[in-house]
This record gives sequence, structure tokens and C-alpha cells, in this order.
Amino acid sequence: MTTLQVKVAARREEAEGIIGLELAAVDGGPLPEFAAGAHIDVHLPGGLLRQYSLCNAPHERQRYQIGILRDPQSRGGSLAVHDALKVGDLITISAPRNQFALQPAPHSLLLAGGIGVTPILCMAEALATAGDSFELHYCARSPARQAFRERIAASTFADRVVHHYDDGEADQKLDLDALLSRTDPATRLYVCGPTGFIAHVLETARRRGWPESQLHFEYFGAAPVQADGNAAFDVKLASSGQVYAIPPGRTVIQVLSEHGVDVPVSCEQGICGTCLTRVLEGEPDHRDQYLTDEERAANDQFTPCCSRAKSALLVLDL
Repeated sequence: MTTLQVKVAARREEAEGIIGLELAAVDGGPLPEFAAGAHIDVHLPGGLLRQYSLCNAPHERQRYQIGILRDPQSRGGSLAVHDALKVGDLITISAPRNQFALQPAPHSLLLAGGIGVTPILCMAEALATAGDSFELHYCARSPARQAFRERIAASTFADRVVHHYDDGEADQKLDLDALLSRTDPATRLYVCGPTGFIAHVLETARRRGWPESQLHFEYFGAAPVQADGNAAFDVKLASSGQVYAIPPGRTVIQVLSEHGVDVPVSCEQGICGTCLTRVLEGEPDHRDQYLTDEERAANDQFTPCCSRAKSALLVLDL
């Protein structure tokens, strides 16, 4: 995976508990190009590796902008950023990757929940620059906890953004049933935010008859995983013939790591695809949010960070 070193060029308090970081090339040159919906892997203090969506306009090559929520319940990433990173620090990042790309459409409906606004904001910038039709609904607990408010207010697309607050009057809250009551084959829906927010949006859209081909989403935190089917199984490495038992409650990544088998891993939630591994024999129990339905049906690859097995044995191309 391509990596590059950047410096923290600016740090700003974007909202209560949310900071924005501006990253620039150490030599001041242009950064690799990216498209709306892209994210980068950020190498954090203590060996942590986390993904953050780029939220600045895609035509900008002199900086990457990311937003990070301070989450006490996180696995350490957000706390490391908030507590350790400061202007002038050098950090290692990956080149941008994109599993949440905009698709051509006469109209785009963008829905953001909390810090999930970061890729959605980048999409709005791209659509506005292209002169495309769209509307953005941005949900937050309160105005004080809504990131990038000033930036949105000053943007060329401010009149296409509708703000919804949990602590506001009832008439300004997001009415999904009304918003999605009419399916339009010309509209694509994009949603990002907390797991519950995404689930509510997708459930409402599907109930209203929206086809899957028009629904696009990206989980900002941990994606939901299947709770049943947690039985033990074995994995066999094709290169060595070694077999490892994967007990209930342990992941393939955890067991292999304990035995010195290195598999690149990042999000550990089946979102980023970093650990994607080829399956030579057996049937995976897919629990990721990365593979498409067609890719899952092929059963020739899986994400060992979270997925398990329906068969007693998986033979891996490792």
C-alpha cells in the first residue's frame, strides 16, 4: 500500500468535541488526487491505524482536510488525534482510496448524521463545482455539535443544505418518511453517519420502494455484524499447510497474529478492505461492509478481521 508523509498544517475546533486537521505535503508540493467519498489511512501514535474521510473539495491538491470526533468509547484513534497531534507534527498516511464514490445521476440526495458529514461534505463540494443537482440534509444533536457550520454557511451551496437538530423544534427535525415518500429513478441517495442513523435511512428507503441500486452508504464507526453463527472453525494456510483453530469470540486476524502470521489490517470492522484475503477452499460467513453482493456470492475472498466460516475449514491463500 502506498504511503506518504505529511505535516499537520492546521488544527481547528470545528464543533464541540470535533476537530478539523489540515494535512499538507512536507515539501509543499501537490498531494495525490482524490474523488469525493475517498478516505485515507492515518498512522497514529502507539501503532494505531485509522481511516478518515477527506472532506475538502476534490480539486484541491495542496491539502487534505479531515474531521475527527472525540469519542471516549473509541478504540483509541480519536483520543490519539485529539490528545497528541498538533500543528507541525509529521504523520504517515496512505494514498486516498474510495469505496463510496459518487455515481452519475440527474439528482443526488445527501444525508449526513453527525461526524458522518465529512464524506458527504466532500460530495457536496464536488457536485456544486460540477453544477449538478443535489440537496443535503445534515442531522446533528445541536448547533454546537455540528461541524463545519461556518464553512457550509459561506459555501456556494448553502441554500441546498437543510439542518436538523435533535434539540430543536419538532417541525425542523428530519421527516424521512416524507422525504423518501416518492421514489425517483433519477435520484441516488448517499448516507453516512452512526450505525443507527444509516440503518434508519436505509430501512425507510427500502420500505418506500427505493431499489438497492440507488442506495449508497458508508459506515463511519463500527458496522453492524451478524451475532449468530459464531461456532469454531479452522483455517489452513496454503503456503505452509499449517492449520489454526478459530474459537468463538476470536477473529482469524487475532489468532493468526498470535502465531506470527502477518496479515495487513486497518479498521478491524470489515469496512476498509485492507485485510481482504483470497479463499481457496471452504465457504466464508461474510460479515463485512466492503464486498459487494456479487463478490460475496463468489466466496473466493473474505475479510478475516470480522468474517467467519460456514464450513468447518477455510483454506487461505497465505
